[in-house]
Amino acid sequence: MHNNIKFLQGNEACVQGAIYAGMKFFAGYPITPSTEIAELSSAMLPKIGGKFIQMEDEIASMAAVIGGSLGGLKSMTATSGPGFSLKQENIGYACITEIPCVIVNVQRGGPSTGLPTSPSQGDVMQARWGTHADHPIIALSPTSVSETFELTVKAFNFSEKYRTPVILLMDEVIAHMREKVIVPNEGDMLVIDRKKPQVESDEYKAYEYTEDLVPAMANFGEGYRYNVTGLVHDETGFPVNSTSEAERLLNRLMGKINSNLDDILIYEEYLIEDSDILFVTFGCMARSTKEAVNNLRNEGIKAGMFVLKTIWPFPEEKIKQVSKDKNMIFVPEMNLGQIRQEVERLVKTDCNIYGINKANGEIITPEHINDYVKGVLGKCLAE
Repeated sequence: MHNNIKFLQGNEACVQGAIYAGMKFFAGYPITPSTEIAELSSAMLPKIGGKFIQMEDEIASMAAVIGGSLGGLKSMTATSGPGFSLKQENIGYACITEIPCVIVNVQRGGPSTGLPTSPSQGDVMQARWGTHADHPIIALSPTSVSETFELTVKAFNFSEKYRTPVILLMDEVIAHMREKVIVPNEGDMLVIDRKKPQVESDEYKAYEYTEDLVPAMANFGEGYRYNVTGLVHDETGFPVNSTSEAERLLNRLMGKINSNLDDILIYEEYLIEDSDILFVTFGCMARSTKEAVNNLRNEGIKAGMFVLKTIWPFPEEKIKQVSKDKNMIFVPEMNLGQIRQEVERLVKTDCNIYGINKANGEIITPEHINDYVKGVLGKCLAE
């Protein structure tokens, strides 16, 4: 019998995963439906020598997380809807300064303050493009409470390994659901720490162009002095007003993510190989969709499902591969078509692509998906 079986809420599993990954600092401002993440972090972190601080707002929370990470602590913040909007400027700062940190966004209906306690998946594009200009980002989305634990650990690992902010894009259904979670023992899951400098302090360059494109990161207070700025900077971190240096920096930032897609992209394939119609979905909608796939198969309709666990970077080549020879693609999501647009951008064939959408604070049920698909199939047969 495993000793670490727990009955956890998604938000609780997120905190447990963060602690497992080595989180030692949390800064945030409570907002539904993410509040339990801050509450549990405030209770657990002091017991393991970590720090929790409730800031005056989300902007300050994100700034504090950046500072905590620069000081050497694995750091996380959590928020929802409008709070995620407020964090965007400092997420951009973390991108260009390459500060490892995890930002949890438990999505809720919007825009603005919207629907405070209702489920939504409307922040897909904001996770990618919320802060200005071109930049890399990694965003992960769990489909269960157990997976919330696992992807939180991976979010910290990706953040530390690639020196970049990572977004855990949850939704209210997963956040407030309770399920059995087998919490792994220490050492069962890989935990990655940031690469530290191997040179003397006077030789250290915080933004050096290394072979793997990820420079070593010294913690503040360890004797390595370097400058941190949101301006375009050279390898020492000091600002430069140079077009060539700007291009070089941006290419490295994008390259360190794009050259490691095999490591970063996480997805699930379900009954795709012999399917005629394909579903592409993510988050809690994967659960409704899986039941819909099973129901359709019971009625003789060969359906399959591709579930995005890594939302960004988008698994472009894999989507192209699994969509080959499919007659139709359906994209169920609790927004008005944000993932569907990405699929349409990639699948330039005669395949018809249909969005199954709701943005009113209600989940999309398996019955709704079944009825929608059969309606489309019936209309096609009638034509």
